Amino acid sequence: MSSSLASFGARKIGAALVTLLLALTAAFALGHLSGDPVYNILGPLAQREQIDAMRADLGLDKPIAEQYVTYLGDTVRGELGDSLQYFRSNSELISSRLPQSLQLLVAAIVLAILIGVPLGTLAAVKEGTWWDRAASTVALLGQSVPVFWLGLMLILIFAVQLRLLPSGQSGGLDHLILPAITLSLLPLAHIARLTRASMAEVLAEPYIDAARARGLSTRRIVGLHALRNAALPVLTVTALQTGVLLSGAVAVEYVYSWPGLGTLALEAVQFRDYTLAQAVVIVGAVAFVVLNLLVDLLYVVVDPRLR
Repeated sequence: MSSSLASFGARKIGAALVTLLLALTAAFALGHLSGDPVYNILGPLAQREQIDAMRADLGLDKPIAEQYVTYLGDTVRGELGDSLQYFRSNSELISSRLPQSLQLLVAAIVLAILIGVPLGTLAAVKEGTWWDRAASTVALLGQSVPVFWLGLMLILIFAVQLRLLPSGQSGGLDHLILPAITLSLLPLAHIARLTRASMAEVLAEPYIDAARARGLSTRRIVGLHALRNAALPVLTVTALQTGVLLSGAVAVEYVYSWPGLGTLALEAVQFRDYTLAQAVVIVGAVAFVVLNLLVDLLYVVVDPRLR
């Protein structure tokens, strides 16, 4: 058993390392395929001496293969370079914005789970009723409505018209409500739909019929038997949606002027700060790969057959 578990873990870790290498390579290419970074920074009026000096300072005068090896080595050591816009360490800039992004991300995924799982469970238990149709409609709307548009509508209604909540920026809990709701809608819809499908499949199993025959209540059947067996697909989609939130947070942070990694990435692109943009992409890629690796390893706890 232990050897199979170790083999499973080794395969998953190996796959995660390969994925991470591909992501780092893509981030490296991002800074070079968008044109000459030095020309983008200095502009068309820069003198040749200025261009050559900056290229040498950034190491861009070296062969591309040597740049790539240096880049990988620096990344492994946690050296993400300096911002060309803020003249500060990229690691320092990211560290100052990361707590805000994590706060928004955690709030959104918790909200999605707290609403999506009960909604999907209720739809499965009440299959074919108006509860089921209402839950399916909510899930469909959640997958269809663009987060950018939803954010603007929530600001218009709750901040401008009703003046109940602030329209943006970070601060107290009231500042977090609208961004978290906006960001949670898409994962909520996916979690609700998959929970319903998984729960409906489990509720059709013979052992559930046997539990009903023994006189167990629907609440006990769902809570003690069905929900745990339906948890694996839900765990999968939750992990995937958490990764999706990393990209979706960019639009949400922009709409609400939320000072997180999303707005930092947009600032880097706007000011052509390729080193900062590269650093944000690296951090996002590492977070996504590590998160999915942890979920893969957690699978064996939920379902040992996957070992």
